[in-house]
Amino acid sequence: MMLNQTRDIVLVVDDAPETLSMLIDTLEEAGLTVIVARDGITALTLARRVQPNAILLDAMMPEIDGFETCRRLKSGPDPVAAPIIFMTGLSDPSHIVAGLRAGGVDYVTKPVNTEELIARVAIHIANARLIDDTRNAFDAVGQPVMALSPTGAIAWASVQALDIAGRALQIADDGSEIGNAAFLGWVASVWESPTSSVAPWEAAEGRGHVTVTYIGRTTSGDVLVRVSRGEQADEALFREKLGLTQREAEVLHWIVQGKSNRDIAEILSLNPGTVNKHLEKILDKFGVENRTAAAVQALRALGTR
Repeated sequence: MMLNQTRDIVLVVDDAPETLSMLIDTLEEAGLTVIVARDGITALTLARRVQPNAILLDAMMPEIDGFETCRRLKSGPDPVAAPIIFMTGLSDPSHIVAGLRAGGVDYVTKPVNTEELIARVAIHIANARLIDDTRNAFDAVGQPVMALSPTGAIAWASVQALDIAGRALQIADDGSEIGNAAFLGWVASVWESPTSSVAPWEAAEGRGHVTVTYIGRTTSGDVLVRVSRGEQADEALFREKLGLTQREAEVLHWIVQGKSNRDIAEILSLNPGTVNKHLEKILDKFGVENRTAAAVQALRALGTR
């Protein structure tokens, strides 16, 4: 299944030839353009020269390791915008946290599960595209998105986000501070969790609820979240606005969460082949050729809720 008809670019940084060969084959088969760096120093140069859509970064490398490489990519006067996904054989949670604190958004463990890897890359590229759209014209595109500092201070927010979340998050009248202590605790926890494992934060409001979903980080390191009102579930919105069946809507919901076809099959108690058929129907209805484009359309639909 191709990911992007315009061929998104992934920079792979790893010093192991056998790992590089496997990753190149997997990513190119998914329709991605792959560029390779065998060490952190080379990666620093290539990332700023090529501006990839995503970076796969090995944690343990000679000279400068993946953590320091990530810190340098995400700092300085010209930080790299691409989401960075760590690849690690280390099971110690402290190494995972170190990668996230350095500026990574997610991780995969070695040996790499290729289907999981493609799912993660697809949703992070889609989220990065949403971030780019939003930062260029976050009010104009109607996306209810906010960028938050580690302490929960609002760096910037769309009018739609403030309107939806103002009461639930106890946002100050000037739109600069959040008073909800439970939510601030959730924001603090995000900094030590990979994007794919962060559960949305929810608060009851009247007959419905407000949901805040973590979608990534800005180039300046702020946490980016999408807010929505819960009167209408994602699946119902996908059926109504995107013309999907109930099962297709359920599959799309989990695609937006960054789940692989195998994960979705397990969650919905389906055969993986059945999930793939539903995905093909979704792509056909959307008139797109890849998982990333479908996720982008879904995220934009959620933004108009």
